[in-house]
Amino acid sequence: MKNLLFYLLFILYMPRCFAQETIERNNRLTDSVTETFEVLKSNKDIKQGLYRALFKHKTLVATGNYTNDKKTGIWNFYKPDSKLVQRFNYDKNEVIFESGLDTLYDVHYLIDQKIEDTDTITRPLKIGGVYYGLIPYMTAFQVPFDTFEINTDNYDAVIELLVSPLGRLADYKIHIFSDYYKYKQVFSLDVNLFSEEDRQFVPATLNSKPILSRIIIKCFVTSKGKLDFY
Repeated sequence: MKNLLFYLLFILYMPRCFAQETIERNNRLTDSVTETFEVLKSNKDIKQGLYRALFKHKTLVATGNYTNDKKTGIWNFYKPDSKLVQRFNYDKNEVIFESGLDTLYDVHYLIDQKIEDTDTITRPLKIGGVYYGLIPYMTAFQVPFDTFEINTDNYDAVIELLVSPLGRLADYKIHIFSDYYKYKQVFSLDVNLFSEEDRQFVPATLNSKPILSRIIIKCFVTSKGKLDFY
């Protein structure tokens, strides 16, 4: 009986022996979005445990878990109005849920092919949804001029992502324009600046065949010269 009790206590205690101690970290992704996550106390470069990204410190835009610095299990992605836009299973590498196309949102899709009424089309998808998943393309760019004495409210910006039929980021352009300042420029950045994860998409399809497509994101220039969602 004593041996059985010892065995049960050992089983209950064993997970604690192998559990790795973590500490919480915070990081700002944009002026509006911050992320909170756990890292190993023994190696602060490795995420381990719960991850959350919040809009203005209160509204979830992403939540899930890391295991040894890899996203695992089911992650949920939202827009800042708390609407669920995507649920993704990283263990199975599959989209469980994707919300319908919101025509009022500042993300649009283009294909360079003639479309017939009988055609079936799917849009390109970014894991992370139409808000959180597109943040890396906001933060990658800084306007090439000093914004100190400029009213950036007079500037608009459009990000153009070209997605190949293989689901790869093929081109990245930023259009910056201002009627007030008579400014109009197009900037191209090397797609290799992005991580492997940020270069991956689910490609658009036409009648179940993957095709070339574009994702168009309307955004604004912040007072710091960065880009952010309207």
